[in-house]
Amino acid sequence: MTEPVIIYTHTDEAPALATASLLPIIEAFTRAADVAVETRDISLAARVLAAFPEKLTTEQQVGDALAELGGLATEPEANIIKLPNISASIPQLKAAIAELQAKGFDIPDYPDEPENAEDHYTLSRYGKIKGSAVNPVLREGNSDRRAPLSVKNYARKHPHLNKPFAEGSKTRVATMGHDDFFSNELSVVLPEEDTLQIRFVGEDGTETVLKDELTVLKGEVIDATFMSAKALDAFLAETI
Repeated sequence: MTEPVIIYTHTDEAPALATASLLPIIEAFTRAADVAVETRDISLAARVLAAFPEKLTTEQQVGDALAELGGLATEPEANIIKLPNISASIPQLKAAIAELQAKGFDIPDYPDEPENAEDHYTLSRYGKIKGSAVNPVLREGNSDRRAPLSVKNYARKHPHLNKPFAEGSKTRVATMGHDDFFSNELSVVLPEEDTLQIRFVGEDGTETVLKDELTVLKGEVIDATFMSAKALDAFLAETI
């Protein structure tokens, strides 16, 4: 028999704290059970580099971990711990490209307006990276997240009730309350079919189109929000 393996995904900045705290615990348990834990980098930066191997030196090239895990996800013996990853928007993708280029990786710019066949080919390769490119790949095959009917029936019969905090507990809930996604959220039901844009308006009034030709249907719900990074920093400093 081959040694059982669990693959743990390295993604983007957000789950770094989870990885630092959770991965050593997983490794401690699996070590005692003779189960190996391997890691795969499926971050946005790694996916960009994997898409353009011919542009990189041998030392800079990285394997296509997402494609590898996509194949594994269809196998019954697959064990993958997948952490949250960003759904790469065009601005996030461009920022990653610029950062990689600054570090000496010779990858092409994102072609906003393709002018030739090479630009269109580059755009198609980046198109496989942006957006929610990870979840559809890793949630196929044997990844069924529906709860069995017996579990649902038990939960209906025995609903979970939170117990009161023990006296002296230091646990508390803190929320921003302003300038966060919740407080800034706006929704609208569209009265007719339309074509929309997503624009960023700078403090000097300069407008940058982030997404164009967004086709919507009559009756669709359009929801948008934003968070102030400055307010978030202040909230974290005050809370911690």
